[in-house]
Amino acid sequence: MKMTTAELAAFLDREFPQMAPLRMRIEHWDGTALRLAMPIGEAQLRPGGTVSGPTMMTLADCAAYLLLLGLIGPVALAVTTNLNINFLRKPGTGELSAEATMLKLGKTLAIVEIAIHSAGVDEPVAHSVLTYAIPPAR
Repeated sequence: MKMTTAELAAFLDREFPQMAPLRMRIEHWDGTALRLAMPIGEAQLRPGGTVSGPTMMTLADCAAYLLLLGLIGPVALAVTTNLNINFLRKPGTGELSAEATMLKLGKTLAIVEIAIHSAGVDEPVAHSVLTYAIPPAR
């Protein structure tokens, strides 16, 4: 583990202040798995009273990024190169959480798996796999 929960949160606040209104918080980080929670409000809902797809994609992407940085350190220029998401069932309107695990960490690419859960729903509401490009060390 290269970064602690506090260091990851501080990095996100410093480098991505535009994310603050989403009020995401790291609930768990043990050097292997990371769980990121996101409260849901009116701004995250779509017609029909369900959480929007872009909201779940944002949560998945942020969880994958924080997991990667937790493992390799504060590499701000690591970027998403692919995001695949399957919406499995309708989420509730309560808080979402993303469970992130590393499938493969290489020198230039990382592949992260995400399971998104919704408060009050037993099974995952979405499953995502993301690929991140890691810039070369300077």
